[in-house]
Order: sequence, then structure tokens, then C-alpha cells
Amino acid sequence: MRSQQHLLSRAPQELTSGRLRRLGEGLGKVVYASEHWVVKRERTAADIIALIVIWGVLRRLARLLPSRLGAPLLRHPSRWIRVVRVMVRPLVHAIPRRVWLATHAGHMWQVYESRNVRGERLARARLTGTRLMPDRVSFPRVRLRVAGWPFWLAVSEASERVEGTLRSRLADLAAQGRFDEMEVWLNRFLELRQAAWQHGVFSVDAHLNNYGVAGDRVVLLDSGGLTDHWPEVDRRLAAQADEEAPHVRLGLGRLLAGRPDIAGRFDARWREIVSRSGVLRHWPGEPAP
Repeated sequence: MRSQQHLLSRAPQELTSGRLRRLGEGLGKVVYASEHWVVKRERTAADIIALIVIWGVLRRLARLLPSRLGAPLLRHPSRWIRVVRVMVRPLVHAIPRRVWLATHAGHMWQVYESRNVRGERLARARLTGTRLMPDRVSFPRVRLRVAGWPFWLAVSEASERVEGTLRSRLADLAAQGRFDEMEVWLNRFLELRQAAWQHGVFSVDAHLNNYGVAGDRVVLLDSGGLTDHWPEVDRRLAAQADEEAPHVRLGLGRLLAGRPDIAGRFDARWREIVSRSGVLRHWPGEPAP
């Protein structure tokens, strides 16, 4: 099965026949789904800056609290963070953008926006037609009804709905004690990364929620962290070179706490593969300086 982008004369009927449910969200977008397709709503700059401010406060608060109280703040914030965002957004609007751009939050928004645009461009140019991304369909612009949003959502593209994020699949397998299968999916994750390098793109944001499960493959869901700029890749690899436990940074510490053997094997493979020599083995041609 290869990922493709098809041009349709009209949107799939299941998108227009009912209200789409909210499937998930990231910093810059909210995703809605029908049975087989997903569409996204891009957040405004004010919403993104508000979320950056809130996340900064949450991280500081989590560090001040005992781990049993602070950790849940960062694991499941979406249950109440929407309410806080609505309260913070008027403040963001009240302050001139030039003032925000001079702050850390404004700088983070600019970095996010530039990476998002670059990553989407690279994904469309280099990964469409590969097994590394879900299928996409394009159609004349339509307005859809979505849950939790009072307005119509105008879209002209939808993506194949995956079975879930890689993070959720790994969490489910760990909860069921199916650790051998968990290791298989971790290896598939590393195989996907190497396959992407063969197309001259590297993800500097390899968060497990940015990847999905479709059948027996791992696919890229969020292209915002993609780059083809070798100096940036080299800096990221150098920063991670001395990392003792890559699985912990990926959020797998709790899931693999009872299986240090799997954690150790994954960490060893990660350090071997996600390294300068490992990436160069797959990178096409000589990387630009």
C-alpha cells in the first residue's frame, strides 16, 4: 500500500452527512474525524501564543509540585486547558503583536510557524506517494459541521484516518502486557525514520503522538518537524549524542518500567541508528554544508 493524493469531484459523503467528532489536537491544529477520514482546523496565531504561554506556566508549576501532582498536569492537560485558553486569548488579542513577537512566547510561535510551513512543503514534495504518510484526497471546498466548534469549517482536503497514534498503541499494548508486540512497533518506528532519511528529510520533533498506526505500518501524521537542512540535522544529532535513555525522553519511561530489557535494546538501537553515521548511511548524496 502506497500513500497517494487523489483529486475528487466532491468531498466524501461521510464528511458532509453529519457532524464530525473531535479526534485530537496539537499546538497548531485541531483534528476532526468521520469513520474513514480526518480533517483539520488550523489555530489562529493568538490561540497558539495563548497555548505556548499556558504550557510554560504548566511546566513551571509541574516542577514546583511533587511528581505525583505535577506529572498529571503535563500528561492530560486537554481536559481543562481549553477553558484556560479561552480566558487567556483576550489578553493575547489586547497586546499588540509586535510586543508579543519580542517575548519568548512570540519567538516560539515564529519558530513553530516557520517549521510548520517548511515541514508541510517537504512532506508534499518528498513523501507523497510513499508508505510513510496516510492517503490524502482533495476536492472542491466544502463547509462541514464539527463538534465543539460553533462555526462551519471550510476544507478542501482530507486524510486517511489511522487507527490511532503510535503513543496510544504502545500504551494499550503495555497495559495488556503485550510487550513483545510493543517492541515490534518500536522497531517499525525506527524503520520509518530511516525510510524518511532516504528521501532527504529528518524530523527534529520525533514525538510519538506525531506518528500513527495504519495496518502494519507506522505513518507520519504531523510534518511540522521535518527539515532537509543538514546543519540543523547535525546539531540535533549532536545534542542527543550523549543521551542515556532515549526511551524516557520519548515518554516511554512508565510504559517500559517493568521491562528494562526492552528499554535497553531500544535505547541501544536508537543510539546506533539516530546518529550522524546512522543518518548518513541513508541520506541521499552528500549533505549540503
